[in-house]
Amino acid sequence: MSTPILDTRRVIIVGAGLGALYAALKLAPHPVLVISPETLGEGASSAWAQGGVAAAMAATDSPQSHASDTEIAGAGTVDAAIARLVTEDAKSRIHDLTTLGTPFDRDGQGGYVMSREAAHSVARVVRVKGDQAGREIMETLIAEARRCPSVQVAEGVLASGLAVEAGAVTGVWVERAGAPSGRILLKTPAVLLAGGGSGGLFAVTTNPPRIRGQVIGMAARAGARIADAEFVQFHPTAIATGEDPAPLATEALRGEGAVLLNNRGERFMLPIHPDAELAPRDIVARAVYTERQAGREPVLDTRDVLGAELPARFPAVAEACLQAGIDPVLQPIPVAAAAHYHMGGVAVDETGCASLDRLWVCGEASSTGLHGANRLASNGLLEALVFARICAEGIADLVDETPAPEVVLDFPDGGQEVDEDAVQRLRQAMTNGCGVVRSAEGLTETLATIADIEAQATCETLRNMTATATLIATAALERTESRGGHFRSDYPKIDPIQAKRRFLTLPEALILRTRALETK
Repeated sequence: MSTPILDTRRVIIVGAGLGALYAALKLAPHPVLVISPETLGEGASSAWAQGGVAAAMAATDSPQSHASDTEIAGAGTVDAAIARLVTEDAKSRIHDLTTLGTPFDRDGQGGYVMSREAAHSVARVVRVKGDQAGREIMETLIAEARRCPSVQVAEGVLASGLAVEAGAVTGVWVERAGAPSGRILLKTPAVLLAGGGSGGLFAVTTNPPRIRGQVIGMAARAGARIADAEFVQFHPTAIATGEDPAPLATEALRGEGAVLLNNRGERFMLPIHPDAELAPRDIVARAVYTERQAGREPVLDTRDVLGAELPARFPAVAEACLQAGIDPVLQPIPVAAAAHYHMGGVAVDETGCASLDRLWVCGEASSTGLHGANRLASNGLLEALVFARICAEGIADLVDETPAPEVVLDFPDGGQEVDEDAVQRLRQAMTNGCGVVRSAEGLTETLATIADIEAQATCETLRNMTATATLIATAALERTESRGGHFRSDYPKIDPIQAKRRFLTLPEALILRTRALETK
């Protein structure tokens, strides 16, 4: 049976998080088709973001200071021009979201309430209802997208590949999400990938269940260049109750003065860094990981600084704790380091364009150079907003804004289910060998497992996952130093010569993988 091919003049946006929906709205009245595996708002990392959006809103702050903090946190590999571009646009994005109806926290004078998070020199994180920023912003954008006549949303649909002709992306392969189906090729004038990162490739993660590197993998398999794949950020305070994914105890709690303790009652961050609990995330994450590995059961104690106020000020944290049988008003919160954000991704330039023509990428799936080796807290949502606007403007310059008929998807029979046992094996291998602490031996073992899983894969989704996992692990093996979120126990020092971004294609990564396994 031949593969169904549908031609559409709609721009296809893969993903349904903050970047995807903001770009769809910015593209209006250009016709858009948003591809979402879940019902809008249910499967996007954006909706789970607790901290907020970093922006220099206060009179005592500046984009220059924000950019400087971004560069310092990024440990020597931030693109300074991109940091300036993003931080200078931050205030406008906050004002735009406010105009759309996002209920940011305000003080008695109408100013924005700002939180301080790790590695920020001042309080500059704009919040919504304490820890509800992601959810509230997403609800605002979802409502706008539902009302926008140029935006069609295809829910329950999974993108699994890109079609490429002569170096240009010409279409997206889609299939039914959650159940086997045949694939349909949607031919389109432009594609924006905004489908999230790769945290779910690790066994302990704060990301939604479907965020497992598939978008980065499909771009890499189509030939797109990938940047900074080794730099994965592990959040130091995932709530350690055994849930998958792990609920998050937002960094804003530590900004309020909550402290990290071990089962000896020691504040173990004090001797490690002068900023203690507000040290850069990679430093705090490794300390939490080390305490847990040593059996000293790290906890986050909010009782003295928040006490009975916690449920009202941080409702998501309180709810997650109570569901696990923990009362955070009376008890400290058990925590663990968890895969949280991928600084690497599809390499894009300052216009959001990838190395393939007619392909744009924004949000966590992209690598703009903003985050370097270690993302500054709450810069993730900001980058998604700024580059969603930039990508939308670039696409709008190239495509027709004439209304287009809605796309009708009638999937053929066929397809293969994802082997969930293989996925869990992949996730455990990534955590064991490519997690918070890495070494050549562990990375090589991980690559061997990835290769074995890939050889037996029967569906495109799993192949997309193994592609991204291969890129992360080979890049980590090649970077023989420790920098930001990438820590090598066999190369624990920073090497100034390696203070630069690195780029890989999937064929190059596969060569490196083969070489590593031959010398194992």
